[in-house]
Amino acid sequence: MNAIPGTRLAQMANAIRALSMDAVQAANSGHPGMPMGMADVATVLWAKHMKFDPAAPGWADRDRFILSAGHGSMLLYSLLHLTGFEEMTLDQIKQFRQLDSLTPGHPEYGHTAGVEATTGPLGQGISMSVGFALAERMLNARYGDAVVDHRTWVIASDGDLQEGISHEAISLAGHLKLNRLCVLWDDNEISIDGPTSLSESTDTLKRFEAAGWATSRVDGHDIDAVDAAIAAAKTSERPVLIACRTTIGYGAPTKAGTAGSHGAPLGAEEIAGARKALGWPYGPFEIPDEIYADWHSTGSADAHSAWCDRLSASDLAGEFVSQLSGDAGEAERAALIAWRLKVAEDRPDLASRAASGKALAAILGEWPSLVGGSADLTGSNLTKTPDVGVVSADSYAGQYIHFGIREHGMAACANGLALHGGFRAHVATFLVFADYCRPAMRLSSLMQQPVIYVLTHDSIGLGEDGPTHQPVETLASLRAIPNMHVYRPADALETAEAWELALLRLDGPSVLALSRQTLPFLRDDDGQENRSSRGAYILRDTSGAPDIIIVATGSEVGLAVDAAAQLAASGTAARVVSAPCIDLFLEQGRRYRDEILPPGVPCIGVEAALRYGWDAVIGSDGDFVGMTGFGASAPAGQLYELFGITADAIVALARKRLSH
Repeated sequence: MNAIPGTRLAQMANAIRALSMDAVQAANSGHPGMPMGMADVATVLWAKHMKFDPAAPGWADRDRFILSAGHGSMLLYSLLHLTGFEEMTLDQIKQFRQLDSLTPGHPEYGHTAGVEATTGPLGQGISMSVGFALAERMLNARYGDAVVDHRTWVIASDGDLQEGISHEAISLAGHLKLNRLCVLWDDNEISIDGPTSLSESTDTLKRFEAAGWATSRVDGHDIDAVDAAIAAAKTSERPVLIACRTTIGYGAPTKAGTAGSHGAPLGAEEIAGARKALGWPYGPFEIPDEIYADWHSTGSADAHSAWCDRLSASDLAGEFVSQLSGDAGEAERAALIAWRLKVAEDRPDLASRAASGKALAAILGEWPSLVGGSADLTGSNLTKTPDVGVVSADSYAGQYIHFGIREHGMAACANGLALHGGFRAHVATFLVFADYCRPAMRLSSLMQQPVIYVLTHDSIGLGEDGPTHQPVETLASLRAIPNMHVYRPADALETAEAWELALLRLDGPSVLALSRQTLPFLRDDDGQENRSSRGAYILRDTSGAPDIIIVATGSEVGLAVDAAAQLAASGTAARVVSAPCIDLFLEQGRRYRDEILPPGVPCIGVEAALRYGWDAVIGSDGDFVGMTGFGASAPAGQLYELFGITADAIVALARKRLSH
């Protein structure tokens, strides 16, 4: 690619160092050490190897660059500014970490053009990169080299590689032989506490080799050596780790190579010394025109133009563009509606996990972009449909991924698949193991990525596996995540509706919390309307004003219906409200919420989980039938009796409330 001489590349790298230390100093906050240490590596990558077009940040066949070490965000912001990304002006650099700037403390996807993923929680970026690299190979299998032929590059820190999630991610990447993935490890031997030797003695290269990666080690300040290592990585048949031995805070006279340059401004005196040591005689935020010119000569505008020509000539262009859009086409929407209507007609009694599996089987043929898998719980989660193709190192064309027992890495990989574009990702495990997925789930919400989390075995109803597997607190904790829609469907029709709503949502993730035990079919309508779309609705009503309202979710809606029938027999008018998605219900306007739950009418909430979060629905003075502690190991029916989650308990509580 670009043939800029090494001496000029060194000055281009110094521009990154200068902007980074100046911006952190101006903000009086930030991490200058990593950008200064990795400036040479990043310069070689962006100037000589990476495929990108600053005029088209979203070009589909661009290389993806993931700054997993997101604390070093000034490295990325400097690159975006210097290469000519229009929005990343020098004023934005000067506003580093300030309100409303495009340069927040850690890179944020959707906030800043050129940022491919929100990073900062260590280990998440490198793990998401596996999803990016997998998406490239899967799209390439469908559309060929002429349309899909790009790479995923990662800069990762010691912290990224120490976090447990990275072990899962690199193992999966090696197993799938994702040879378009290259991780540039900032091997500077420093962490916040001091030398990494305080807590780390792993032979990292051997670890990656054992996982099926190719590895090499270079002096991260030797531009020619870095160039050769990256060039070699592009010929590998395996994912590649390049250990770049660097000096954190490179150029700083007293703080280079120390933890003192990691997470704090260098100070005016140290910056002056660094300018002298680097041979950088320019003032704060001052970049010479000739260095701007060198940086602006990088990029791949010609490659972008040639790709556009190839895409236009391809018979698959329309299909490719449609798949990248992420939106549901007519066939996809028709499949969802047809399945909803069929379920309403057939009225099956099914565990909601089984109803979910049947929904997937019914629609998958019309959703080529719908891909996903399970964390080695395929037979329990029921996410693998008959005849679906399995993704493997020998064939990337399938739609099902065996993630292995890697919930942490699986969830992050799903984010990468979604961020890359072209796929709707669903991943599955038991609901209680959402705790393993949580950091990635939080990022799904923060990045507004429509990942679907299929989480089965949703309550004490799973029975004999006992309290370690019974997620009494998990629903509340997931509902607490902003922008997360948590569905707990009551029957097969609500399950079909939940899948429909999750698949049509483009601005955030959804959880489908599904039962192990069989649920009775409860709906008596024809399925023409997706009644779950407003989060809660009246399932059984009274002829006049209700005396009391029972609000329930999932497997407990059937109990609420039975309780209402008992109350009606004794002259008490009880309305039953099914609330498959409390999050959606709370997003509705006051008029609708008051229509469903009229003010002044006492409410009872029913869920085989803790009460936390329910006061927003039933009021702080509402009553609740549910769990108050952990579960136990016994058949499900015995557990519901033991913990008092029964129709009789609801009836008794209603009568007690109305007698006061």
